[in-house]
Amino acid sequence: MDNKSYTLDALYSLIEKRKAMGEKIVFTNGCFDILHVGHIRYLWQARSFGDVLVVALNSDASVGRLKPGRPIVPQWERAEVLGALRMVDYVTIFDEDTPYETIKALKPHVLVKGGDWKIQDIVGADLVPEVHSVTYINGMSTTAIIRKITGNRLEER
Repeated sequence: MDNKSYTLDALYSLIEKRKAMGEKIVFTNGCFDILHVGHIRYLWQARSFGDVLVVALNSDASVGRLKPGRPIVPQWERAEVLGALRMVDYVTIFDEDTPYETIKALKPHVLVKGGDWKIQDIVGADLVPEVHSVTYINGMSTTAIIRKITGNRLEER
C-alpha cells in the first residue's frame, strides 16, 4: 500500500521538487473525521485547481480542542483513508488549531476551503496568491452523521 502521509519536513522537500517541475500546488485542510460524500466532492473540487493536492489533517489533539468529544476516527486512520483517495497526492498532520504555519512552510499556489468559509476568514489567505471557497453541501457533515447514528443533538460546527 502506498502511504501518502508525510512529516512537514519530508513533505516540504517533495513539494519543492514538484514546484521545480512547474506543477501547481493546491492546499486544503480539515478534520476529515468520518469521510462522506461532501468531503469527496470537496476534495475533487480542490484538486481541479492544480496539479498536486496536499491535505493537512488536524491531529487528534487539534480536533479535540476544536470539537469536544471528537475525533471519532484516530489521526493515523484518517490520514490513511485520505491517502487512499485518488485525488489526494500528499497528507500531513498538524497539531496546532490552524494550519497557518504549515501553509507558511509549504507556500502552495492555491488554498481551498469549503463553501461554509468566507474567503476573508480562510486561515492562510494572506500567504497564498489564489484562494477559493468551494461548494458546500447543506446537511452533509460529520456532525449530521453522528446525529443520525446516535440521535444526539450535537451543535453543528
